[in-house]
Amino acid sequence: MKKLFTSESVTEGHPDKICDKIADKILDEALLQDPNSKMAVEATIKDDLVLIYGEANTKANLDYEKIAKWVINDIGYKETYNVIVKVSEQSKEISEKVCQDEIKAGDQGIMFGYACKDTDELMPAAIIYANKICKRLAEYRKSGKNYILPDGKSQVTIEYDNNTVKRVDTIVVAVQHSSEIDLDYLRKDIKENVVYKVIPNNLIDNKTKILINPSGSFIKGGSFGDSGTTGRKIVVDTYGGKSPVGGGCFSSKDPSKVDRSAAYYARYVCKNVVAHNLADICQIEVAYVIGFEKPISLTIETFNTEKVKKEKIEEYINENFDFKVQNIIDELDLKKPIYYDLAAYGHFGKNTSWEKIK
Repeated sequence: MKKLFTSESVTEGHPDKICDKIADKILDEALLQDPNSKMAVEATIKDDLVLIYGEANTKANLDYEKIAKWVINDIGYKETYNVIVKVSEQSKEISEKVCQDEIKAGDQGIMFGYACKDTDELMPAAIIYANKICKRLAEYRKSGKNYILPDGKSQVTIEYDNNTVKRVDTIVVAVQHSSEIDLDYLRKDIKENVVYKVIPNNLIDNKTKILINPSGSFIKGGSFGDSGTTGRKIVVDTYGGKSPVGGGCFSSKDPSKVDRSAAYYARYVCKNVVAHNLADICQIEVAYVIGFEKPISLTIETFNTEKVKKEKIEEYINENFDFKVQNIIDELDLKKPIYYDLAAYGHFGKNTSWEKIK
């Protein structure tokens, strides 16, 4: 049976992603100085104003204003920004529950992991290609194409036959650009040097619709075109809607926060299940309670694609993986400053510890 599925992504210059990258650069700087930092410091941006706020328990000396301005400049914005900081110490009621001999869950909540055979990365095709288009757009801009500006979006629609990717039905790209550039030139340039560089030739046919800036010009963007806040792109960060999301974001959170670390570990387990051909699709839901070291529930779903009995898959997971918070942090080596590069173009399908095959 044929069906269509669509996912979207945004560039690092999208205002929400600016805030994700500020939050994760702050986290990286804290972990670099103090690997035991407990951080939940977020950002909001509108026009030339940046607000940095949250809780921190760290020995690190952090210049929040300097970090935020560095990130904005690193993305490619040249405007001058004003930064307001409102950061307090983490509640002792929380820290006393979390920071014991072994790290306990820093919050309650549910997290999801997912893997499938759509792509070499064992990720859903629509989100992988949407993320790759946005990443390529940034790379192409930074190669000297000054008429391309940092803000942008992509959207990819995949046609499936049962669970098999057949073709790309529609590609949409929104590109922020300078006022001098001709739109027809922009559309041709982006199609040839971004879209065709990312999407495999065998997935594009003469019926594939490629729409670049379909509404026309896109000159005013970034924080001057819209507001942004950390954690508003959780579908972009995960599986593009192919799997549920737990509700908690990743950016800003140190690895004791299971919203982040347990979601990474659930992906790790799902990828290994699919990579070892135990199932074509694997989804895991895991739930934690604050102050507990182990999850209170773990649910495995293979959508009738399992190659062995489900009991065998459960046995494989129980024998090879440990969802205790301390083990997740240790096994995936999560106390390192690795998060800034993850804050755009998805947290999965990249060269990280949770993408390795056991």
